[in-house]
Amino acid sequence: MTPTIISISRAATLSMVFSLALSSFSFAQVVPGEAADPGLAGAAGARIQSFAATAQNGATDIAEAARVGAEALAGALAAETASVLKANPAAAAATAQPSPVVIELFTSQGCSSCPPADELLAQIAPRQDIIALALHVDYWDYLGWEDPFAQPAFTARQKAYARAAGERMIYTPQMIIGGSETLVGPSAEALEAAIASQASVKQPVAMTISGGGGQYEIELHADPPLEQGTIVQIVRYAPQARVEILRGENAGLEMDYANVVTAWHAVAEWDGRKPTRLTAKIQGEEPAVVIVQSARPSKSAPLPGTILAAGRLN
Repeated sequence: MTPTIISISRAATLSMVFSLALSSFSFAQVVPGEAADPGLAGAAGARIQSFAATAQNGATDIAEAARVGAEALAGALAAETASVLKANPAAAAATAQPSPVVIELFTSQGCSSCPPADELLAQIAPRQDIIALALHVDYWDYLGWEDPFAQPAFTARQKAYARAAGERMIYTPQMIIGGSETLVGPSAEALEAAIASQASVKQPVAMTISGGGGQYEIELHADPPLEQGTIVQIVRYAPQARVEILRGENAGLEMDYANVVTAWHAVAEWDGRKPTRLTAKIQGEEPAVVIVQSARPSKSAPLPGTILAAGRLN
C-alpha cells in the first residue's frame, strides 16, 4: 500500500497529546508512605458512617446487613492483599501478568491507502498478546468526507510521536508498536516481526490489575527504578463499527473497523522510583485498557516514548 504523507507545522500544538478529560471514569492514586487525599479520606469516613447506619438498620433487614458485611469483608481482604504486595515488591512483580504489545494505528476514512491497514488491524484485534487500537486522525477530512471517528487529539498524538523521533512528516496509515517502533503502510509480515521484537524485550514495569464490575486497582512496580517519569493513561474503544463511506477517496466502500479509540485520558504521572497503587472506576460499556508510557520532556508538552506496561480493565 502507498502511504499518504503530511508535513508537520512548527506551530502545531501538542497540548492534546495527553488528554485530561475524566468524564467516563473517576480515578485516585495512593503512593505508599504518603498521606492520602483528604477528600478520599472524607469519602471513606462517609462510607464508614453509611456502613454503621446500615448495620443499625440490620435488625429490620438482616439480609441487607449481611450483604453489606460481606462486601466490607471482601474489601478488607483486598486491601490486606494489596498491603502485602506493596510490602514485598518481589511478590507484586511475581503476580503481574505479561504485558501485551500495544499497537496504535493512525488511520483515516478519507485516506485511500488506509483500508488494507484497517483490515489488518481488525484481523489481529482479537489476540490476547496484543492491544490493537485504531486512532482516526482528522487532517484528511477536507478531502470530502469527515471521518466520524477522527479527533484532533489523535492527530496531536501522532505529531508528538514524530517530534519524539526527530521527524517532520506524518503518514497514514502508520502503526506505532510499543510506543517505539514505526511501520508505514505495514504488511502482515512486517507487523508480526515488530510484535515479536517487542514481545522479546523484558518490560521494566510490573503491573497487576485487580477488581471488576467497573472498579479496579492497578499496582505498579519498577525493578530497577526508572530513570525517566511516566504517564499512566486509560483508553476507551469501540470493539466494532461498520461505516458506509459516501464521499471522498473511499466513496462507495463499506468498512468494518475494530477497536476504534473513543477516548484517550492521561490520568496520573508516576516517577517509577517506588511502587504505587492506582484506583479507577470505569463507567459505560466500552472496553478500557491502561497504558504506562515513558514521557520525554519537551518545551511545550511531554512527548510519548516507549510503552512500559499495558493491561485490560474489562
